[in-house]
Amino acid sequence: MVRVQHAQLMSFVSQCLRTAGAADSIAEAMATSLVEGDLLGFRTHGVRRLPYNVKQLQSRAMKGQGEVQVLRRRSAIETWDAEGLSGLYVAPKAVRTAIRMARAAGTGTVIVKRCEHVASLAAYLQAATDAGMVISMIAATPAQSSVAPFGGVQRVFSPNPYGFAAPTSGEPLVLDMSFSITAAGKVRQAYDRKEQLPWPAIIAKNGEATADPAEYIERDGAILPLGGTDLGYKGYGLCLMSEILTLGLSNYGRLQGAFDGEMNTLYVHVADPEAFGTRQDFLTVTDDLLRRCRESAPAIPKAAVRIPGERALELKRTQLREGVLLDELTWPRLQHLAQKLNVPLPAATLVELTD
Repeated sequence: MVRVQHAQLMSFVSQCLRTAGAADSIAEAMATSLVEGDLLGFRTHGVRRLPYNVKQLQSRAMKGQGEVQVLRRRSAIETWDAEGLSGLYVAPKAVRTAIRMARAAGTGTVIVKRCEHVASLAAYLQAATDAGMVISMIAATPAQSSVAPFGGVQRVFSPNPYGFAAPTSGEPLVLDMSFSITAAGKVRQAYDRKEQLPWPAIIAKNGEATADPAEYIERDGAILPLGGTDLGYKGYGLCLMSEILTLGLSNYGRLQGAFDGEMNTLYVHVADPEAFGTRQDFLTVTDDLLRRCRESAPAIPKAAVRIPGERALELKRTQLREGVLLDELTWPRLQHLAQKLNVPLPAATLVELTD
């Protein structure tokens, strides 16, 4: 792995995006979203996706300029058509809009259709918790079928990430997960590294679960819903919920978006605790809940119970201080992209990782 200083990486990513055709403000927002993914440890959804975004901009499959179209609006609800703008730009804009509505009405909900891939939902959550708000986000991909329904072997759903965050008296709780056992990007990463997945996350055509990513990449297997072959009915229900809240509410499902590539439909909901009670009482209840989790006797000695987001936020602080880690799959892609676009590559320091 290598380390690149945060400011230098931001400059490189934004310059690549501007060179590919993004307006300055859009390029800056996109760069922030991608780098934030790496800062929080979501490396499959960080700057590794920069070449894809450059390609989409250059081919004009992604719009580099313009604004979203507001299709419907009420006091605390908006529906947007992003018309091919980057989700890396649109998602933080939707969060800011939902926060503004929540300040006025107690809650705010924004539904977005036809935005290019949003990458890591975790990258957008702290904007809400910094404002003292609770946030939920879901993304779905109408043109993508990767995940089987429970009891089936054919691909129906996209992996459908879910993000949730809440403020506390200290650091926020930050959750970013998928309603499938794993994300398609994780399967691709294991395949590229010629590794097995850590668990049997793929259902083969013969109905058997396997940890071999080639079963998905080469032989048209499907990713299992969260819970796998035993408890996957739970993940199946969450997949249905997520696509109804995104594709259903946007009126833009798999029939309408069948050829939209990696364009996402996005659900953003923000709630202001002060609209329901007092902020201090909310924090008291939340802090107590997290304390009880931390004080739970660990199943493995010396492996204390953690709160979702603790490791990611600690990693972010370390990388802001020492430089952003880029792995052996990401750094060569950035080297190739720098040469292709004639953009100076940022300085990097080789890192020897030990167990």
